[in-house]
Amino acid sequence: MGKESTKLIANNKKAWHDYFIEDKFEAGIELVGTEVKSIRQGHCSIKEAFIRIDKNGEVQLYGMHISPYEKGNIFNKDPLRVRKLLLHKYEIRKLIGKMEQKGYTLVPLQVYFKGSRIKVEIALAKGKKLYDKRHDIAKKDQRRAAEREFKVKNL
Repeated sequence: MGKESTKLIANNKKAWHDYFIEDKFEAGIELVGTEVKSIRQGHCSIKEAFIRIDKNGEVQLYGMHISPYEKGNIFNKDPLRVRKLLLHKYEIRKLIGKMEQKGYTLVPLQVYFKGSRIKVEIALAKGKKLYDKRHDIAKKDQRRAAEREFKVKNL
């Protein structure tokens, strides 16, 4: 087996700011041909995307924007259509069990190529409160100040 390369397509930095990331999963995504071509050109965004599990046990990705392929004409699909995520049954059962607990949600973290396949990294996350966000910002500022001070002393 050859070494599979990964190439990042889209990243969801907002998820790290708004949620505590508990567990990560890799999922395949069901796409049509013109969507794949558009993603290869880098026209993909998951900033406003979220994930739900429907009553049939299917994991659905909502709000992922894939721009229409320029040369796709009639074969282009709706840029914001609901897309099915491909996970093993035991992973879906594990996610359902965790999501029944209060405060847990599923968020997409990044979209990337793994070899020739397009994968979505999803996370089981718990929402942060406003004071948690302030605490994280304060820690970041402290770290930056310490790095700046260290840099000045070592000149």
